[in-house]
Amino acid sequence: MNVKKNESTAPNDALTQLGEDLRGLRKAQGLTLEDLASASGKSVSFISKIERGHARPSVTTLQELAGALSVPVGWFFETDGPAPADERPFVVRANRRRKLSYSGLSSTDYMGFQDHLLSAGLDGHLALGISTYQPGGNSGDELYTHHGEEAGLVLKGQIDLHLEDKVFRLETGDSFSFAASLPHRYSNPGDSEAQIVWANTPVNLRR
Repeated sequence: MNVKKNESTAPNDALTQLGEDLRGLRKAQGLTLEDLASASGKSVSFISKIERGHARPSVTTLQELAGALSVPVGWFFETDGPAPADERPFVVRANRRRKLSYSGLSSTDYMGFQDHLLSAGLDGHLALGISTYQPGGNSGDELYTHHGEEAGLVLKGQIDLHLEDKVFRLETGDSFSFAASLPHRYSNPGDSEAQIVWANTPVNLRR
């Protein structure tokens, strides 16, 4: 005889999507369940249940998980209402882009730039994003590295691409690619907003 799952433990679409979002973000940052549990103060089993869509975390819990992952809590919520279920794994509408952050302040506004994710999720092998730099804005004062490869296209304005001890001035329409193991950073030397679309593989969100 088939036993019907208790409604309180059976995952629904919203919880399943939340779990997938959490798992993708955790893995993109190279964290284990144990790492996230330690950073957030939650148990491994509880986080595992969230990732499998079998737990209903409170907003407070999501705030704690977001803080541990250095993203705004809005990462876990649709920015303009739920996306159609059939397009959500594939399409990101302009009004539903997720804001990325890499600092404990859960914002990069103080650095003069913002990153938004363009790819539909973080559970694949490639991440696509768009960065907006205010005049004088940059990705940080220090060069950083990560695994894989990075490429991009300047959509508007000017961008200085710092690679080790070299600086390349990029204009609108210029593109670039490099091994992400090379120390690098970005800055806007101009007096107007600059924007680049970028991709990296494998998925790796620098922290």
